[in-house]
Amino acid sequence: MKIFISADIEGITGVTHWDETNLEKDESDFFREQMTAEVAAACEGALQAGATEICVKDAHWTGRNINAAKLPHEVRLVRGWGPHPLMMVQGLDASFQGVAFIGYHSRAGAGTSPLAHTMAGKFVHIKINDRYASEFLIHCYAAAFLKVPSLFVSGDKGICDEAIQLIPGIETVAVKEGIGDSTINIHSDLATSRIRSGIEKAIRGDMTSCLLPLPEHFKVEIVFKEHVNAYQIGFYPGAKQIDPITVQFESQDYFEVLRFFLFSH
Repeated sequence: MKIFISADIEGITGVTHWDETNLEKDESDFFREQMTAEVAAACEGALQAGATEICVKDAHWTGRNINAAKLPHEVRLVRGWGPHPLMMVQGLDASFQGVAFIGYHSRAGAGTSPLAHTMAGKFVHIKINDRYASEFLIHCYAAAFLKVPSLFVSGDKGICDEAIQLIPGIETVAVKEGIGDSTINIHSDLATSRIRSGIEKAIRGDMTSCLLPLPEHFKVEIVFKEHVNAYQIGFYPGAKQIDPITVQFESQDYFEVLRFFLFSH
């Protein structure tokens, strides 16, 4: 059984400020180690549930945050960026039985994390079919496009609540809650323990119930902070700039949507 894991850092327990996510800042060292620990716990839980192969995508910033030496031997780690349209799930394909998301966070515009954003800091928000999109939603649809169920997510309470609303059967572990510009976090060891048991439960359960239905048509809207970015992406084939900071794109093929996102950010 093959399991794919996508890992970000803003939803790791304790992470509260942008400096703690920045590879160039010394204070990020501890939190990259905690990111590694939470990913390792997810891998251990997957192995306990019967996984024989695990692929992890380091999906934060440079893609060079996770300490590979602290992951189980069965893990293959995707570092850096292709760049590929699958973005944060680069390496995922239809041969996997499930995907899990570690360290994920609330979408741009949400009031549930001081680090809320979607894909790039230059976006005010992204909508897919009039639904505000998080990185979780974007990549759940990518998994669904490949017929792979989204089994598990850990991160802030805001993204966990969104995940349950989107996929009622999904297992979640909220390791923190955002309050204004602050966070309330659980202990680092408790986070790894809950993630380990949570992903094991998810894999032992009815994984097919976690396959997100894929819409037949996609209408995407991106609102940029700067008009120049909207102007530029307005030249993307099929895209339409509808006001100084807003661009729309439509397709029935979700891979084309992912390609549009890749060139937008």
